[in-house]
Amino acid sequence: MKRGVTVFRVDNPHTKPVAFWEWLIDEVRREHPDVIFLAEAFTRPAMMTTLGKAGFAQSYTYFTWKNTRWELLEFVAQLLEWKETYRPNLFTNTPDILHDYLVTGGRPAFEARLVLAATLSPSYGIYSGFEQFENVPAKPGSEEYLDSEKYEVKQRSLDGPLLPLVAALNRARRDNPSLQQLDNITFLETENDGLFAYLKRTGANTVIVVVNLDPFTTREGVCILPVSTGLPPAYRVHDVLAGKEAGKDADWTWHIGRNYVRLAPGRSHVLRIGG
Repeated sequence: MKRGVTVFRVDNPHTKPVAFWEWLIDEVRREHPDVIFLAEAFTRPAMMTTLGKAGFAQSYTYFTWKNTRWELLEFVAQLLEWKETYRPNLFTNTPDILHDYLVTGGRPAFEARLVLAATLSPSYGIYSGFEQFENVPAKPGSEEYLDSEKYEVKQRSLDGPLLPLVAALNRARRDNPSLQQLDNITFLETENDGLFAYLKRTGANTVIVVVNLDPFTTREGVCILPVSTGLPPAYRVHDVLAGKEAGKDADWTWHIGRNYVRLAPGRSHVLRIGG
């Protein structure tokens, strides 16, 4: 901490005594209240939530393995049940979790996972190489990377074809308070299981996200905004991800009820209401 390190990722904290973490985190925060302890714990729910109660400010989650609409619905519902003590950090991948979705889905899969992580949770992360679409497993069916940083030294540079999308999402997160919370989410019907949609609202700020979870096929459907959302009968929306792309529409009029959506493989709308 004297050298400026304020975030500590703790590997497998569930294999150590909880009382130890309670003591250590309390001692540290007495003098350094801004220090963050991130729990890398993939274990039973009772222990994962207990670590949150012991003082871990953030925790890894099972998000890396959740790729279908129904898996995501169940996953977020669980996080909302734990919201009083558990602060999730959604990682798209980790040094030893390369999901088959990324291996087979290529760039569209990377884009979909990035948008989901950045808009579902106040905190998210990517492991080095994600921005370069690294997705070669050690062997078929393995979640280990073939050229893993666990076994070899890599010289990394701050570049990569995915970084413009990362930058656009991070700007959206800074500019929209609704993307800085977890428990303000309303899931929306799409009439297509390949499309995953939700609304997030904080005060006057409302954002609608629609993601094509299918990395291989363009999906068409609707995004249904019910009257219960409190939105006006018609309103303008601005896609914060499309505004910089030449020749691509970024503004539409949406309505209460059914709104037609067509998204290429892995692509998304992140729509700010009011332009």
